[in-house]
Amino acid sequence: MIEATVNWTDKDRFVALASSRHSMVMDAGAEKTANSPMELVLIALCGCTASDVVGILRKKREKFTALEVRAAGERADGYPAVYTAIHLTYVVRGTVSEKAMQDAVRLSKEKYCSVSAMLEKTAKITYTIEHAA
Repeated sequence: MIEATVNWTDKDRFVALASSRHSMVMDAGAEKTANSPMELVLIALCGCTASDVVGILRKKREKFTALEVRAAGERADGYPAVYTAIHLTYVVRGTVSEKAMQDAVRLSKEKYCSVSAMLEKTAKITYTIEHAA
């Protein structure tokens, strides 16, 4: 079982601690002295799918040198302001075939990424793949 705890520190700031024993600061206010909870959701999505894609590319023995995943999310008007649309941009560097990259992203989206599976309950998730030099 994974567990998490959040403790209020001051203003709209909180310190979060999870089962892994790593902590982080969140800021739910206007000052943004740290990531907001909804920013962390996008960060979690990027991390989850990036991890999947890297693992799949390694298994395919693709010669990638870098992978960047960016997310842009749109939220519903009113509360709860859930994500309704998220666009992911995968930027891969190195010698990677288009098919291998398409397969890796599709497998992450359709089979492996738990964060994506949860977010797809409210958000349409789309993506593009870019090959950079």
